[in-house]
Amino acid sequence: MSENFAELFQESLKNFKMRPGDLVKGRLVGFDGKYALIDVGLKSEGVVPIDQFMNADKELDVKVGDEVDVVVDALVDAYGETRLSREKAKRAAAWLRLVEAHEKNTIVQGVVSSKVKGGFTVEVQGVRAFLPGSLVDVRPIEEDVNIEGKEFDFKIIKVDEKRNNIVVSRRAVLEAESSVERSKLLGHLEEGKVVKGIVKNLTDYGAFIDLGGVDGLLHITDISWRRIKLPSEVLKMGDEVTVVVLKFDKDRSRVSLGMKQLAKDPWLDIKARYPVGTRLTGKVTNLTDYGCFVEIEAGVEGLVHMSEMDWTNKNIRPSKLVQVGTEVDVVVLDMDEERRRISLGMKQCEGNPWADFSDKHAKGDRVSGQIKSITDFGIFVGLEGNIDGLVHLSDISWEEPGEQAVQTYKKGDAIETVILAIDSARERISLGIKQLQNDPFNNYLNEHEKGTVVKGRIVELDKKQAIVELTPDVKGRIKASEIAIEKVEDATEYLKVDEEVEAKIIGVGRKDRLLNLSIRAMYEAAANKSFEEQAINPTLGDLFKDKMQDDE
Repeated sequence: MSENFAELFQESLKNFKMRPGDLVKGRLVGFDGKYALIDVGLKSEGVVPIDQFMNADKELDVKVGDEVDVVVDALVDAYGETRLSREKAKRAAAWLRLVEAHEKNTIVQGVVSSKVKGGFTVEVQGVRAFLPGSLVDVRPIEEDVNIEGKEFDFKIIKVDEKRNNIVVSRRAVLEAESSVERSKLLGHLEEGKVVKGIVKNLTDYGAFIDLGGVDGLLHITDISWRRIKLPSEVLKMGDEVTVVVLKFDKDRSRVSLGMKQLAKDPWLDIKARYPVGTRLTGKVTNLTDYGCFVEIEAGVEGLVHMSEMDWTNKNIRPSKLVQVGTEVDVVVLDMDEERRRISLGMKQCEGNPWADFSDKHAKGDRVSGQIKSITDFGIFVGLEGNIDGLVHLSDISWEEPGEQAVQTYKKGDAIETVILAIDSARERISLGIKQLQNDPFNNYLNEHEKGTVVKGRIVELDKKQAIVELTPDVKGRIKASEIAIEKVEDATEYLKVDEEVEAKIIGVGRKDRLLNLSIRAMYEAAANKSFEEQAINPTLGDLFKDKMQDDE
């Protein structure tokens, strides 16, 4: 024979129907070190790593002579051995059982092993399956809900043998379990009925309560009369709660629940309990950019607007005065029972510095302070009580325009002022600097009444008018029409700068602090006076004429 034994053996294997990957039955015939020897009907025994026969306690779960299922890994490997796998056989058997469960729509148990993109992986009888996130529960689960390592019942909804892929659903099990209970419960539910349930899920906007086959939504606004930011402040998963059915849509199986409705509404008769002007102590529950909310009793909060927090700092950030949890004294300013709104004030619990200033000072008093700021319309001066008074631009100097006079002052300067007006209701105090001195303009008017002829020097001149300096602090104005008796179109043709002129005071321009002067009025007054004197003192010719008429 030309063929050797090895060639004959290889030829026999070709004729043998067993192939790698086949699931076969074998008998355990013994052990050889780390391997178990399995007789599967071949020329020699196949080998299986002994640890594949260990249970969870690391103990052998078979004995010599037992019949076992194995999968052929290789008929002849590099060492001439037939390699078998019991683990693959277990998985193959499990796969067949799962296929059967899918066909019969039966329930299987599995453990959620890890989170993956789009869902979770589940170990079901040693086979890895995929659980989509949408099929975990009948309601969407929160990101922070941990179900890894937990065992649940599942239904197999898809089997892909080619890709060796199985998809399971926990939601299908829950829906099937609750269908009977739901039908029974829906038949008894009605609005106004008080029921008990278990907190099944928490969201930012409320809690889902399992009523026993039907889930009801307990909205965050119906959990408590007091303000809460999250339902988790009051509830936790698994809590048993008593709720009342607020709305029930049987056709859509939607139930709205309430907890706070089981307690007395704290807003009832609130006006009688807290009339406007009532002083209270409350706790800050929330801070906003425009103020803070203060709880004056459980379930009743009022707003302290930032303008009512401090007398002098109208736009102060609330967080600089109070913090959440701080106890503060407040006064009820306004009440809207229908809209459930209360306006509170903090500053009203302290003395009003504007009223205190008004009690201590009067118009005309001199007060000193430091310049807090300089604006386009005046100077703000800090006064006692941490309040400010305003020196308007027009009250800075008698001689200079306000825009010019204000340039001599700077922030931080200490200055003395005169109180011009106090309006504590509007929180305004008007101050003046120029009033510290006598007004040279008024002094001049006291000495030179209207109609007086005065003398001055022309310092400005144009076609329409001339400006005359009467004293270093007082000026007058001669319009072109007041220069001569005849009509004057151009004042520069009659007058010149630095020329001294006399004119009559015909008016006072207090707004621009200029005296209105007239040369023409002065001439007319002189002419009228001469005419009157002639009428009163007759000439010699007039007397002689009168004598001749008497003789005749």
